[in-house]
Amino acid sequence: MFSKILIANRGEIACRVIKTARRMGIKTTAVYSDADRGARHVAMADEAVHIGGSAARESYLVVDKILDAAKRAGAQAIHPGYGFLSENAGFAEACGQAGVVFIGPPPAAIRAMGSKSEAKKIMEKARVPLVPGYHGDDQSPELLAKEAQRIGFPVLIKASAGGGGKGMRVVEEAAKFGDALAGAKREAKASFADDHVLVEKYLTRPRHIEIQVFADSHGNCLYLFERDCSIQRRHQKVIEEAPAPNMDPARRKQMGEAAVAAAKAIGYVGAGTVEFIANQDGTFYFMEMNTRLQVEHPVTEMITGQDLVEWQLVVASGGKMPLTQDQLRIDGHAVEVRLYAEDPNRNFLPSTGTLVHLRLPTEGLHVRVDTGVREGDTVTPYYDPMIAKVIVHDRDRTSTMRRMAALMGETEVVGVTTNAGLLKALCSHPAFVGGEVDTGFIERHRDELFAKMGQADDRAFAIATLARVAESTPRSNDPWDQKNGFRLLEVGHDEVHWKDGEREVAVIVRRLRSGMLELGLPGGPVEASVQRGDGRLAIRLGNDTFTAAVVRRQVADGTDYTLFADGGSQRLRLVDPLDVTQYEAVAAGEGSVRSPLPGKIIDLKVKAGDTVSRGQPLLVLEAMKMEHTLAAPADGTVKSVRYGVGEQVPEGAELVEFE
Repeated sequence: MFSKILIANRGEIACRVIKTARRMGIKTTAVYSDADRGARHVAMADEAVHIGGSAARESYLVVDKILDAAKRAGAQAIHPGYGFLSENAGFAEACGQAGVVFIGPPPAAIRAMGSKSEAKKIMEKARVPLVPGYHGDDQSPELLAKEAQRIGFPVLIKASAGGGGKGMRVVEEAAKFGDALAGAKREAKASFADDHVLVEKYLTRPRHIEIQVFADSHGNCLYLFERDCSIQRRHQKVIEEAPAPNMDPARRKQMGEAAVAAAKAIGYVGAGTVEFIANQDGTFYFMEMNTRLQVEHPVTEMITGQDLVEWQLVVASGGKMPLTQDQLRIDGHAVEVRLYAEDPNRNFLPSTGTLVHLRLPTEGLHVRVDTGVREGDTVTPYYDPMIAKVIVHDRDRTSTMRRMAALMGETEVVGVTTNAGLLKALCSHPAFVGGEVDTGFIERHRDELFAKMGQADDRAFAIATLARVAESTPRSNDPWDQKNGFRLLEVGHDEVHWKDGEREVAVIVRRLRSGMLELGLPGGPVEASVQRGDGRLAIRLGNDTFTAAVVRRQVADGTDYTLFADGGSQRLRLVDPLDVTQYEAVAAGEGSVRSPLPGKIIDLKVKAGDTVSRGQPLLVLEAMKMEHTLAAPADGTVKSVRYGVGEQVPEGAELVEFE
């Protein structure tokens, strides 16, 4: 067994590998970029080596820097995690040439599965079922359009060299094929340095089911059952669970054996995932093989009781897998949700910023949290915006979903927008809990899942006001420190102004002789009290008693109060009636489109003088490894375009100005 390994990755996967290595008595070396100098994985490792600039292409994707760090640290092996260089055959070969063990499959196996089109040919020979499609080398737009017509719309354009939803487009009709192909190729080139694509039949209500396979160098190969990853947005997974709902033992065995056949066909060694697309009737087709550990591997670990990273280390050091196929069992049900810094109500636009407040679920018998961040860390535009993976294990699927929904309601994040509300809505949605699972679920139930946050109610205004009162309550008995609004002829009162969207509400606070407070709320007066303790507020409001967390944050144009109570959250803006700049800021930026996050302009679709209609694409912004098309907010005429193709733009930059 190795005595020291280097982890060529960052974030939650680096932290997760470190945990297993530490338990096994293996020293770890982390690598980090400029942006990750103070990151959690750097603090957790036994030592860390700086490898370059913040952009991945200057650090985590530079093979020579990774190998130099391993040499300097005296590491015997390199764990690539997932993403970055994990499926790079050249990197695996370079490790071998440098005398360092690559904790992953042989380079030939990576190369065989690295091209989706070549993988399809191999799987066809191995008699693994395939989706109808075109996987050829001729990439002319004319031929691809012709093949799409032959296959029949809708079709799926997919980057041959990639994954994670990048370089992927669903095309419903022939007229839209050209633009979709250009976008997919452009995104594939940016993400994988390869714009080769394949075209496949798009199944209308498919399920995404993957099989965890494992093989050692002694000829043993097995499957650790399946995971259902059908709940997706923009072709990226949101929720994963194991075992798959409504999976009968015969189908499980059939899919498992097909996955093992796929692994054996390429001489596989180590952890891998064979992904299938399945119809509702149970028929399934090979989609791709990921030659690495998957983001969602924890659900497999939870139902099997196995540590897959430990298996990786054992196999990479020349050992045999600890169990055989007959010894593996499924225990209960597990679900994993990906807590992202993104805004579901803005087409899942990534959110950047400092995590000024972070309260994740507490780990325990039923709960596991894999994260690479801490409170105070910054979500940057350089990497994937995942905050944490939360995993729940329970006796059955219903219990697991109920527990997860509750945990998402208790999760508190301030500083970035997150998808916690959507995750809670998904795990408590009757149709999903009842077993309705397919890749179109989120879009089909959008109206229920994406319910806009309603206006703040009296309870929210009361919590925010009581938090404000608690902040100003003096901690001494000196009468000159008292801030109780003393009046000679009446009961003292304060007036606190809040802004909820465009609505402004004033709450009157009176201090009663009984020691209680009277809050003049929109719905009428109510008696209340508040006490601080353990970072939360103990509140009495009328006849109700409860706790709440309130986070105060200074922003560019005022002060925000984020409230966490009753399994939900609300944000209110504290208004200073004497500060006119708060009102000026609301009107700023009208008549233009601004960049929602830092990124690079990769395509311009309009120029000065063009007439545009509401919803018409204006430009394409590349950020956080994804393309984001910005559209016209209304009908109008373009006055100026402030940036050109290839230019970097900061968050909030004015991109297109209108007459």
